[in-house]
Amino acid sequence: MISIGKREIGRHTRPFIIAEMSGNHNHSLDRALALVELAAEAGVDALKLQTYTADTITLDVHTNEFFISDEDSLWKGQSLHKLYQQAYTPWEWHEAIFNRAKELGLIAFSSPFDETAVDFLETLDVPAYKIASFENVDIPLIKKVARTGKPMIISTGMASAAELDEAVRAAREEGNNQIILLKCTSTYPATPENSNLATIPHMRDLFSVEMGLSDHTMGVGVSVAAVTLGATVIEKHFTTSREEGGVDAAFSMEPSELKMLVEETKRAWQSIGEVKYGPTEAELKSCNDRRSLYVGEDMKAGDIFTRENLRDVRPGLGLPTKYYDLLIGKTIKSDVKKGTPLSWELVL
Repeated sequence: MISIGKREIGRHTRPFIIAEMSGNHNHSLDRALALVELAAEAGVDALKLQTYTADTITLDVHTNEFFISDEDSLWKGQSLHKLYQQAYTPWEWHEAIFNRAKELGLIAFSSPFDETAVDFLETLDVPAYKIASFENVDIPLIKKVARTGKPMIISTGMASAAELDEAVRAAREEGNNQIILLKCTSTYPATPENSNLATIPHMRDLFSVEMGLSDHTMGVGVSVAAVTLGATVIEKHFTTSREEGGVDAAFSMEPSELKMLVEETKRAWQSIGEVKYGPTEAELKSCNDRRSLYVGEDMKAGDIFTRENLRDVRPGLGLPTKYYDLLIGKTIKSDVKKGTPLSWELVL
């Protein structure tokens, strides 16, 4: 079992829901603080930031591979450096955002993208760290985070099983076994068809870790499905309104959707239960609504049961219907009225 702050994470409790702010603050601290309040109102457990600057994550180059030319990209036509200048959360905002989150009962932490970000976040005493999907092959960063001794959430993204094994081993070699892997599809937005949630239970068994989902699909359906497959953590990007724009707004949840995510993933978790056959306690009364055998006409002692006077009907207080053919042709022992549930005492 893993705990982040005072919140236990595991299959024994409802999913741990992380609201990812990313760059959807649109470089307004007031908007960032408003997003914190919306996340708290939606009922999530945690708020997550991303900690980097354009210069700590890429080079100030605007040509070739540093320029986004992919026709399908949300960020086509920008250089990486320019994109990250728009998307980053100023480091001087972190403390104010974290403090507001704590005031509202949220657990606040971040994804560091280099070792200087880890050092900075340690000064704020964050309770956990997230390794982004593109950074899960950055072994020095993983080791640096692992040495803090705090829980680590690692998005799997494009990583192969071998690469994930290297990441998990690197953390464990530093003495950190508080690892949660998040199945993640690193396309923005992702599609349900590309989500491959069947990997979640397989990955849990393969690495002996808690599992979750970093979900870039639209809606809540994929997250709900992930919970039924054993996901104990769900992470989703969120914003005030997709129409207002922002670097990640196109695939981010709006407040009403975020609230729905909290509610529906909890319902999904509640529904898993245990392997069980037969009626639950709540169903016992419903057993009376099954079909059973009843006397269908007034009968006198010695009368013969026929297909006209022996009926297979609701409710279920008579003999089971499986005895219908056995009883046809048998005699009744006493006078009975129409509507009497059949019992062995009336026959034997």
